[in-house]
Amino acid sequence: MSNRITENSILARVLESPARPMSPELAQHILEMNFPAEDHARYETLADKAQEGDLTPAEEAELDDFLNTNAFLIIMQSKARVSLRAT
Repeated sequence: MSNRITENSILARVLESPARPMSPELAQHILEMNFPAEDHARYETLADKAQEGDLTPAEEAELDDFLNTNAFLIIMQSKARVSLRAT
C-alpha cells in the first residue's frame, strides 16, 4: 500500500477535528450517503469502456473523478463507523 498523500486523505484530515468529534447524527448521515442511480450507471458504462480500452481522455478523467470521490466517501464512512463505535 502506498504512503502517497492524496487529495482525499488531506480532505479527510481537514474534516476530522480532534477538538470536535463527529456527532452520532453526522456519522449516521455519512453512512447513508451513496451515489444516485444515474451515477452508478454512468460509472459502470465508463468502467466497461475502460476494460475494453475504449475511453476517451475526457471519459478517463470522468472515471478518475468517480473513483476519487468514491475513495473519499469510503474514508469518511470508515471514520463514521469508528466514531459510532466510540460513543
